[in-house]
Amino acid sequence: MAPDRGPPSSSHSNNTKNTYLVYAAAALLRLFLFGAFPGAGALLEGRVEVGSCVCGFKARTGKAKTTSTPQAPLLLALFSLIPTPHFHLITALLYITLDLLAAHALVRIAESHQAERTRLFKSPRTGEGWDSWIIPAAYLFNPFIIATCIGRPTSVFTSLAILWSVAHAVGDKPMSAMVGLGVATYLSMYPALLVGPMVLLGYDRQEEEKARIGASGKRGDEAEAAEGNEKEASSSIWLFAAKHTAVFTAGLAWLLYISYILTGGSWEFISSTYGVQLLVPDLTPNVGLWWYFFIEMFDSFREFFLGVFWLHLGGYVGGLCIRLRKQPLFVVVTMMGIFAIFKPYPTIGDTGLWLSMLPLYRHVFGLMRYTFFAVSALLYACLLGPAFYHLWVYAGSGNANFFYAITLVWSLGLVLILADSLFAVLRDEWEVERPEMRGKEIRQI
Repeated sequence: MAPDRGPPSSSHSNNTKNTYLVYAAAALLRLFLFGAFPGAGALLEGRVEVGSCVCGFKARTGKAKTTSTPQAPLLLALFSLIPTPHFHLITALLYITLDLLAAHALVRIAESHQAERTRLFKSPRTGEGWDSWIIPAAYLFNPFIIATCIGRPTSVFTSLAILWSVAHAVGDKPMSAMVGLGVATYLSMYPALLVGPMVLLGYDRQEEEKARIGASGKRGDEAEAAEGNEKEASSSIWLFAAKHTAVFTAGLAWLLYISYILTGGSWEFISSTYGVQLLVPDLTPNVGLWWYFFIEMFDSFREFFLGVFWLHLGGYVGGLCIRLRKQPLFVVVTMMGIFAIFKPYPTIGDTGLWLSMLPLYRHVFGLMRYTFFAVSALLYACLLGPAFYHLWVYAGSGNANFFYAITLVWSLGLVLILADSLFAVLRDEWEVERPEMRGKEIRQI
């Protein structure tokens, strides 16, 4: 088992310096793109890959307007405060700031080392991960994230809320984490599925801190205290879960109540904001799997398959939390990948967020088996997707099958990465139990 890496202060100082250099370079790159290509934002706003019907907006007369479907009322109120003459400049600076804040949250997650060692698990490859400054670089210079920043969909706010929620959870601030998750759920309904793994992550970090504080005190009663803690663990986790789920619910309810007041005492925004995501009435093409299926669906079967699709999306949480109980952070990362593939209205921003979190698990990249095929499929889809969409919508020389076929290739590439990363993490866990098998090939018989 590899020893823990204990970087000296000079190494930490270099990481900090490199991190700020990454921030500066990323901010300058975005400023250059906004300034040198002022029409790029308007172009990307209309791309189905960048903004969906539930998160895209277009600037019209200096105000943010949703593209055919409503947004969370507080977001609309925020954009309505932006002065018309300076709308482009202010929104550009706003989205650059959001990206930098998201990257900083990733730094905090990386520096917690929860990807390599947790309260219940320590990877035999501990110390093989990348330096912390590489993680925000992978996010800020991800072409999907850059395109999302220029296109300015409101999904960036949801991504930021999720990342800061995770950063607070690994920082032993579970209450703040649940409030942040409530904000993310208010902005986009699907983060509610992260409550379970976030509770486990917050609980494990709290117990780690308790053990660390206890270890720094008197050691005379250490054995008795450990035995007592083990007996209380099973009951305390349920109390912890109940308390923090209540905090999540209260935070979400408070945001909904503020929206109720903001909309003049009407609850209609709930159906227009969350009903669109839940019932999928808008079948505008996107990079997901739902739209074409429900276009071809007979109306008499629509409600049944809506339930099936949502059950499929939500059904992963329980199994992942049970099987990967020792690594709740990876459950969150895996769920982000599932959202990017299987939610009703995904965008490349969702994919970019998930792919930017995977470098946290650099130490298991060597165990992944299908990286070449997955990357090839994604590159193939990235090159042909816009071309097939143009042939269908603008040139009129194609049909919906062109674009849907390439979205299937896109989803196939993402599924390969998702399954391969899950295999790598499970293999890493297995080698803790069977250290003699490290480096050896295994086959299922």
